Amino acid sequence: MLVVGQKSGMVYALDPDQEGKILWQTRIGKGGPVGGIMWGSATAGGGLFALDIATGNTSMQVPLVPCGNRSQCSPALSAAVTAIPGVVFSGAVSGYLRAYATADAKLLWEVDTARDYATVNSVSAQGGAMDGPGPTIVDGMLYVASGYAQWGGLPGNVLLAFEVNNP
Repeated sequence: MLVVGQKSGMVYALDPDQEGKILWQTRIGKGGPVGGIMWGSATAGGGLFALDIATGNTSMQVPLVPCGNRSQCSPALSAAVTAIPGVVFSGAVSGYLRAYATADAKLLWEVDTARDYATVNSVSAQGGAMDGPGPTIVDGMLYVASGYAQWGGLPGNVLLAFEVNNP
């Protein structure tokens, strides 16, 4: 089975052994030029979804988290997601990095990355929006870039590192 998403907001499961026969299809977002399914298996403007690979049914959904009074903000969870057993990490255009339980979408942890940082090399740094590439996990560490000025997002220039404890 090959599972693909489109900017239209549709996800398709295809059978490559049967000339791409559609096995199931599910709509998870409105779609559009800066919406729909972006950067792999992340969605913008519609929250965060997990699909049952056998049926295409939604097995988990995280709604958008409003921005409150933050300027230059969108509640979109637009960065690509990263998963480890039991946890999915999602970066938001608002600058928040969140970890959700894959079983029930419970928020496990969050950090507001849109702030000033003291750096190891004494260069001025600030976090901002997260879009495009998602977090990377290597040897128990989670690395994420914060700052994405495209489309009016909060600019920034930091690479953050967090220790990951697998539940």
